[in-house]
Amino acid sequence: MRLSLDAMKQREVDGFGARLAEIRKSRGMTQAELGKQVGVSNRVIAYYELESTQPPGAMLVDLARALRVTTDELLGAAPVRERVKPKTARLMKRLQRVSDLPPTDQKAVLKFIDALVQSRGLASSGRQRSRK
Repeated sequence: MRLSLDAMKQREVDGFGARLAEIRKSRGMTQAELGKQVGVSNRVIAYYELESTQPPGAMLVDLARALRVTTDELLGAAPVRERVKPKTARLMKRLQRVSDLPPTDQKAVLKFIDALVQSRGLASSGRQRSRK
């Protein structure tokens, strides 16, 4: 059975909004950050996450690029790889910004992190875990 053009336009992918929200959060992004990368407002992103309406095809490509997933992953045709907890994703995002700092500032940040970890008594347990 062939679908008419209108029927194709009405067709929706189940769970798209929830999947979009989950992927966005796992990447440590806010709706505003994703919207900015895609060229829409955070309200548009919220709309697609909460409503059954789905974005046009061209925006799917932009969303997939911004979220670093394939369109198949975004649409649920393939499992999403590399799931990271939202807190971890936010931390990684911040640490990636450190790489943009001058080398002397990068060293200062690393020294601070090392000192903090050592003061919490985590340094030795971290070394022991890595040796196993």
